[in-house]
Amino acid sequence: MKPRVVIPKVEPDAYKAMLGFESYLEKSALTKTHKELIKIRASQINGCAYCIDMHTKDARKAGETEQRIYALNAWRETPFFTEEEQAILALTEEITLIQNHVSEKTYEAAAAVLDEKYLAQVIMAIIAINAWNRIGIATGMQPAL
Repeated sequence: MKPRVVIPKVEPDAYKAMLGFESYLEKSALTKTHKELIKIRASQINGCAYCIDMHTKDARKAGETEQRIYALNAWRETPFFTEEEQAILALTEEITLIQNHVSEKTYEAAAAVLDEKYLAQVIMAIIAINAWNRIGIATGMQPAL
């Protein structure tokens, strides 16, 4: 692939703003497991190889099992994810695929198992990884061998 723009070099203020978003999320109440499930699932949907590689490695380091990582794209068909995780994954999919909007059913299911503040943090985490995916894909970022 032909080299593409390197955002941190060309637009460091924009990149710093994205890192500020990440800093907020790191300080939030979101569990490491929830953050990584969100990041992996959105990255799978968006086809961001760089982010999938990074976040599956991060999830493993945080104690996530291979079984759950491998089954994540078929989470509805497994017994591996809690009710809370299922609500977060459904919300992740609908926000990532926003052209379909977020259904009332999905939102209400998430609101039933997450308190309002945590729900807001989940939504912000989903938005953040979608932005990172778009940066990675648009600039042609590739995972290291």
